[in-house]
Amino acid sequence: MLKSEHQQLLQTYFGYDSFRSGQEEIIESVLAGYHTAGIMPTGGGKSICYQIPALIFSGITLVISPLISLMKDQVDALHQNGISATFLNSSLSANEAAERLVGIKAGIYKLVYIAPERLELPHFLHQLSELDISFVAIDEAHCISQWGHDFRPSYLKIKTLLQEIPQNPVVLALTATATPIVKEDICRTLDIKLDHQFSTGFARNNLTFSVLKDENRAQFLMRYLEKNQSESGIIYASTRKDVDRISQKLTNSGIKAGRYHAGMNEEERTRQQEGFLKDDITVMVATSAFGMGIDKSNVRFVLHYQTPKNMESYYQEAGRAGRDGLDSECVLLYSPQDLHIQRFFIDQSQGTDEWKDQELQKLNQMKDYCFTEGCLQAFILRYFGEENPEDCGHCENCKDNRVEMDVTTESQMVLSCMIRMGERFGKTLISQVLTGSKVKKIEEFGFQKLTTYGILSAKSAKHVADFIDYLTAQQFIEITGGQYPVLKVSDTGKEVLLGKRKVMKKELKKVQTITTVDSGLFEMLRQTRKEIAQNEKVPPFIIFSDATLKDMAAKLPVTVSQMLTVKGVGEQKQDRYGDRFLQTIAKYLEDNPEAELEKPIVMEGKKQTKKEATYLETYRLYKEGNSTGEIASIRGLSKITIENHLVTCEEEGLNIEWDMFLPKEKLELIYQAIESIGTDKLKPIKENLPEDISYFMIKLALLKMGQTNA
Repeated sequence: MLKSEHQQLLQTYFGYDSFRSGQEEIIESVLAGYHTAGIMPTGGGKSICYQIPALIFSGITLVISPLISLMKDQVDALHQNGISATFLNSSLSANEAAERLVGIKAGIYKLVYIAPERLELPHFLHQLSELDISFVAIDEAHCISQWGHDFRPSYLKIKTLLQEIPQNPVVLALTATATPIVKEDICRTLDIKLDHQFSTGFARNNLTFSVLKDENRAQFLMRYLEKNQSESGIIYASTRKDVDRISQKLTNSGIKAGRYHAGMNEEERTRQQEGFLKDDITVMVATSAFGMGIDKSNVRFVLHYQTPKNMESYYQEAGRAGRDGLDSECVLLYSPQDLHIQRFFIDQSQGTDEWKDQELQKLNQMKDYCFTEGCLQAFILRYFGEENPEDCGHCENCKDNRVEMDVTTESQMVLSCMIRMGERFGKTLISQVLTGSKVKKIEEFGFQKLTTYGILSAKSAKHVADFIDYLTAQQFIEITGGQYPVLKVSDTGKEVLLGKRKVMKKELKKVQTITTVDSGLFEMLRQTRKEIAQNEKVPPFIIFSDATLKDMAAKLPVTVSQMLTVKGVGEQKQDRYGDRFLQTIAKYLEDNPEAELEKPIVMEGKKQTKKEATYLETYRLYKEGNSTGEIASIRGLSKITIENHLVTCEEEGLNIEWDMFLPKEKLELIYQAIESIGTDKLKPIKENLPEDISYFMIKLALLKMGQTNA
């Protein structure tokens, strides 16, 4: 099939003019009949790589995915785009599954999603052998490899499936998190040759990575959420107890927070997840059990409250931010205690000694990530096998310009106090001694007699405890013991005490607001999207992504043809929803007509600058004697656009007959209003004038005033 035809399908069904990196190469390899592997970052558009071929192949496309909740979202999204699809998984009753199988056999569906566990059922394999299957797509293909971070034994049945299908279908394996050894394992298992392996790299350039080591994470979390309270985000915690505690605290603070972990019943987990997908819940606090089946594209931030067990898990979880391509943040809140918790999980697991050694090595690499002073994104890319990656230029380490303060003296006070206390206690009692607390335990041990007692009394015990956490994170203090950790001065800490090493601490990290678009129109479009989604009973991002709404807010389309130039608006969605969004934009322009002056002019599917603008065509029609309304009709543009073209003509020195648009008596009224109100904004001027005086007239009056003053 010709490239232009691929692009036509992409535009018609998905609303995009061009493929992303790697997509077209993978599609062409599949259509040429080759078993193919695609290694693409989360948000890189993996689903397009099998959905386009599915529209071209004559038979059924089978999609194997471990993500049951994601199946429904994918199928709903395909239906919105006018593509027939269904799924078979454990969420269906036996009767529902039987009905869908009848539809599949009748050729009603182009794509069928199944869970890998179904491949373990002999009767199901027999049913599949009776279907016309042209193509098998394997999502999350790293689950095939025993070296992958989420190995699933049921994935090993895929080879048996392929042998049972008489049509010998083409196979496509897709994943976002594959180290070189995992990639090799996938391709060997599925007989994918080197020439048909495509990797677009793991970089997510719209994500900003940060690691927080030197301040109280609970306080940072509240500051962060206060700054970004209107944005969707995920907070990952290691334990169910932490999830419950954090979510309750956020809810008590007025934040629309949900929770998700394996200790909740299925009904409650489903309710919480649907609330998050529908934007009724803004922040989801969860263990790693949450997110694998989430295709929510407008997650603006992912915060890890504790350090994850390995880089694959971290990058997959962090990668749930910014799937729509808009700028998003990934922040890891590090504490030394996190590593002890993860080591405990590894030690208590049922894995072999070889597996445990591998997991401990991966955990140490996570620690290295937390302490690297180089580019954080480049560290991740090297982990996944990319050689000599360039610095991203926008992670915390690349752009950190916080001022460093010398805290060597305060550090010596803390470390000296620890030694005088016998290095047998935790940070709570140490901070109480340093701040001169009167608690009974201090008297029992006689610590009030120490020379370091009360030496930091000007600080609160909480402040000193946080500073001890910082010294621990910087490895000047070691943690020993299990449930009740004891602090000891490390070898590098002893160098600080002897004056051989300085301790520097950066000022408090400033929290930035994540912004997607400043325009009030963006919020209006989001509200319109939510209303449609509620009626359609689907998550809002399935209607349109935030990236599509942002492009809509920038281009301000007022006609169907202009709406089709917006990224993500295909013919199917334009037919279904275009009018609603055009109405919202029209209402916004009515209330904010000055916004039209800033909009890029969009004609015939391309974006033009003012210098390339078509105001000259408007001027030609004006000179032929057409009114602004007639010109708007001829050109398929709004009347406001035509009026602004004429304003541009005046600015460019082209002759406009003033009296035709602005009678002298109305000009005088406008001047009076301007004298009274000023010229900062158009709206207050308009509100103080008769209704028959338009914004266009006010703009012309301002132009005339400027020319007269000049």
